[in-house]
Amino acid sequence: MAPYNILVVDDSVFMRKIISDLITENPQYKIIGTAKNGQEAIEQVKLLRPDAVTMDVEMPVMNGLDALQRIMAEQPTPIIMLSSLTEEGASETIKALEWGAVDFIRKPSGSISLDLYKVKQLLHEKLQMAVRTKMRTFQPLQQKPLLSRPIASQVLEKSNVGVHKPPEPKATTAAGSPYFDHLVAIGTSTGGPRALHQVISNIPAGFPAPILIVQHMPPNFTKSLAQRLNDISQIRVVEASEGDVLQAATAYVAPGGWHMIAYKDSNKTYKIRLTKEEPRSGHRPSVDVMFESLLGMSELKRHIVLMTGMGSDGAKGMLSLKRAGVATTIAESEETCVVYGMPRAAVELQAAMHVLPQQDIAARLAQCVLN
Repeated sequence: MAPYNILVVDDSVFMRKIISDLITENPQYKIIGTAKNGQEAIEQVKLLRPDAVTMDVEMPVMNGLDALQRIMAEQPTPIIMLSSLTEEGASETIKALEWGAVDFIRKPSGSISLDLYKVKQLLHEKLQMAVRTKMRTFQPLQQKPLLSRPIASQVLEKSNVGVHKPPEPKATTAAGSPYFDHLVAIGTSTGGPRALHQVISNIPAGFPAPILIVQHMPPNFTKSLAQRLNDISQIRVVEASEGDVLQAATAYVAPGGWHMIAYKDSNKTYKIRLTKEEPRSGHRPSVDVMFESLLGMSELKRHIVLMTGMGSDGAKGMLSLKRAGVATTIAESEETCVVYGMPRAAVELQAAMHVLPQQDIAARLAQCVLN
């Protein structure tokens, strides 16, 4: 089989050489060209039509984010971003993933052999996925709030008070309340930041349930992801911390490097526990670990979602929850997945009650929780 053609984009001659050498250590890949800024990258993509691109973010003339948006609009191509480990670098990476980048790796820090070995392994792994990704023209994400005003009072009128709530005092809003009847849990991986943007930004204000999120992502980046989702959403989004009390109208993103578990303490308050137990199927956080922690919570109406991602993490957990009688299980449909892996596994196990495109998931969740 002919090798896959890769375009390397970086303003540093030294870094272009390092990245090119690391990529071509695998005979599956051939460097078809290089570019030193975003404008050159756009031109080279049109001219060379590479199978995948590695793209630096900070470059003169045109930066990587602007180039990414142009390429996704004009010549959709799998792009892997090279990110720094700074807070600013993590924030830019989240935006790149929302705007169509397939994935990212951290930039190698130099010629230290161990560091370069790790980067090489990740590069080959990400490229293997990228060259098999079916790209489509990415349009800017649109936030279309389902409801323009808080919905908590409507819900409380329907259900009087939450099943876990003491009779007094009576609550007037579910937003920020530790008393709720519903709980949503979402698992995703490659392509997840864009999918989460689409779903979480369309959850209405006052949503009367907490939302637990596992996104396969390293430490630091999950904090930036939570901050970004919080900025564009009507509900509160935070990176989860040990002992957090679950509240309605709040989404909790599992921190990179930690499993996130939901549990009920002796006061019947729902909380978050973070653990450093061994990775599950290579992942920490693991979607399966989070899903399995919900198995004993039959007093809650649980709504389980699996979206775009490589592998099968979460599929078995979703099946177990379906068998345990949860209210809803949703798998993202192939048409909107960047990588149709995790949702496919759930569908093949017959764990998904609904298979929906990304843009319909928030509406279904709101319908399930409000009705």
